[in-house]
Amino acid sequence: MPRRHRTRPHRTRLHALALATATVAATLTAAPLLTAAPAAAAPAKYADDFNGDGYRDLATAAPYTPVGGKTNAGAVVVNYGSANGISAARRTVLTQNTAGVPGAAEQDDRFGTSLTSGDLNRDGYADLVIGAKGENADAGAVVIVWGGKSGLSGGQVVPDPAPSAHDEYGMSLAVGDFSGDGKADLAVGSTGSDIWIHRGGFLKASGAASRYQLATDLQPGNSLYGAQHLAAGDVNGDGTADLVVSGSQAETYDNGTFVYLGSASGLTRQTFLRNGAYELAAVGDLNGDGYADVVASTYGDEGVTSLGGSIKAYLGGADGIRTQPQTTITQDTPGVPGADEESDWFGNALSIADINRDGYADLAVGTIHEDVGTADIAGSVTVLRGSAAGLTATGAQSFTQNTAGVPGTAETADRFGASVRLSDLNGDGRADLSVGADGENHPAGAIYSLRGSATGVTTSKAVSFGPGSVGLPSGYLRLGQVMLG
Repeated sequence: MPRRHRTRPHRTRLHALALATATVAATLTAAPLLTAAPAAAAPAKYADDFNGDGYRDLATAAPYTPVGGKTNAGAVVVNYGSANGISAARRTVLTQNTAGVPGAAEQDDRFGTSLTSGDLNRDGYADLVIGAKGENADAGAVVIVWGGKSGLSGGQVVPDPAPSAHDEYGMSLAVGDFSGDGKADLAVGSTGSDIWIHRGGFLKASGAASRYQLATDLQPGNSLYGAQHLAAGDVNGDGTADLVVSGSQAETYDNGTFVYLGSASGLTRQTFLRNGAYELAAVGDLNGDGYADVVASTYGDEGVTSLGGSIKAYLGGADGIRTQPQTTITQDTPGVPGADEESDWFGNALSIADINRDGYADLAVGTIHEDVGTADIAGSVTVLRGSAAGLTATGAQSFTQNTAGVPGTAETADRFGASVRLSDLNGDGRADLSVGADGENHPAGAIYSLRGSATGVTTSKAVSFGPGSVGLPSGYLRLGQVMLG
């Protein structure tokens, strides 16, 4: 595809929208409330199977959706997996006006600006955790919506233990068993230097068993600081989840990735990986050795490592994450489609899972500002393979809306790749690629699903749907700005 360097229009507005990405009226209803499952129920097999049918599900936010006449109130669409993958018809749409969901839809709440999931109450159904960082004039809020046999319904507020210490509580979220007791914990980040761990043993009646503050070296401040992104995974193979935090180091203002190791006594800092600007991290086992690895992107560094963004892979081991990267990849790396261009934002979205079932997790990378032909900021997604050595550019794939088999056409400001998610939605053991294009139809947004196969991501049987087909109104919604992370 033709490529060129130039100054991009409306950079301030687009910059703000892309930051919101990093780190999602009619028929906005959910299923009726369900009774609790028996106490002896086993925890959900998958952290994103909300109806317990054995298939992973996909949650996607449209955080600028008007609800009940309130602009930018926000909505979350959940598409349930099946043997045929996801469809627009099998869904639940959640807003703060949905019966059973705590709170009320208000202007600028942006319900859905962060998402995570896990079986918090151990009833056999995954639960969805939703952040609304604009709630109460940017104080922020977090809500759990409970899973059940009929899907998601009901809910509970996760209280902010220190509202005067920060803004945008719920700006980032992650679920993992950080204490190794077999119960899923919830980590909540904000603009402050504090991260709150809400301990497992959640009950629908009373919430978390307890909570504690994780003191960090994060630089606090406005929406550009604090815990920009959270991810969980077992990087040292001890059976306990570890917490990976993206943000700025307080004493130096360096941007990077903090790794905190989980244990029965709580989370403790292992290392800080200094990388660059606008950090984002994902966790998964790239080399199949049983230790989760960390991929960190510096998608806005613009000259620190690259012009348009770079990613670094750090391998896990018995002592935690190794501090020297296994590899650094840009769009100029041999084998990677495209070219390293100013402000492409290669790495604005990341997701890790095994696409081809070879035992090595693969990486999906969003490039939200990628130009496609004459379409500026049309967006693209790059898929990089895992291997015995770790992340590799060998066999890399690239997808845009002009790729044969991908629905639609690449157009200016579509922002295909605003969010990405690798998860097995049809139960064949291979992760499928879901993509958000929050500028589609300027800017209603859209969701795309491409299947995994033995040879990688394929466009055969690809599907897409926009707001109308999932029960959302028309207008400025930004559907696809955030996907379950």
